[in-house]
Amino acid sequence: MDTLTRMRAFIAVVENEGFSAAARKTGRSKALLSKYVRELEDELGVLLINRTTRQVALTAAGEVYFSRAATILSDLESLNEEAREATGETKGTIRVSAARTFGDAECGHSLVEFALAHPDITLDIHLDDNFVNLVEEGYDVAIRMTRLPDSSLIARRLGSLGMVICASPDFIARHGRPTHPRELSSLPAVVDSNARSLNNWTFTDPATGEPIPVNVTGRFCANSPITVRAATRAGLGVSLAPEFVVKGDLESGRLVRILEDFTPQGAGIYAVFPHRRHLPARTRLFVDFLASWFRKNEPSREAKDELTPA
Repeated sequence: MDTLTRMRAFIAVVENEGFSAAARKTGRSKALLSKYVRELEDELGVLLINRTTRQVALTAAGEVYFSRAATILSDLESLNEEAREATGETKGTIRVSAARTFGDAECGHSLVEFALAHPDITLDIHLDDNFVNLVEEGYDVAIRMTRLPDSSLIARRLGSLGMVICASPDFIARHGRPTHPRELSSLPAVVDSNARSLNNWTFTDPATGEPIPVNVTGRFCANSPITVRAATRAGLGVSLAPEFVVKGDLESGRLVRILEDFTPQGAGIYAVFPHRRHLPARTRLFVDFLASWFRKNEPSREAKDELTPA
């Protein structure tokens, strides 16, 4: 048995915080992983892991070895990717994090179409409306719909994220149609708790370009744009929603766009990934595919292809 296999087993156990979790993740038996780690310790002549009935803990030697071994395997993966890229061969697994709303909406079809176009690549997709730590949680790329803050990550803009202030025709009939954002402070709102703005919505004065902050309140708050859409259609309040979520309702008349001239712009859909010396070929292929998909499916929206700090 080669040392690299034992190193991979050791790293899997540490990253998954135990032999059982590592076995589930890697598809290998707990006994086999334990055997590999024990053989690695015998080969090195040091104890790497203190084992208890509940958890594993790294020894001082294990801490040092884990850090260096993880770097070595990462460099080896990059070397393998470079070799595959040189021969035109691209395969492997891409771990993707995306908002649940992205996966449920029409733009989620891009993930399915990529899988159909590249049968040698496995997509491991995790849909969660909370932001994940790409580095700590081991994701290759995240798809985020937001205004990106500065960070140590690298982002590629795929397309614009249009936002809409809307309400149902019944709500407007009962409360009137607001003509200025400040009027929203006295109207019930339906709030998406996933949005960073929460109850503080910022509009833009069309005459001066100055921001107009408005504090909104309401008795319906949900961590799902789909649920927010349903509550808005039911007349529970005004909502701030991604355009792709409410597009069909706007076209059918179930919802009405309001305060269009004041609606904030500048948010986008981004592919975000850790800052690496070498981006794996399969990840680059995936991001290129998404950028192309958005150009074809949103012809009126301009996507910037350059990589920028997130």
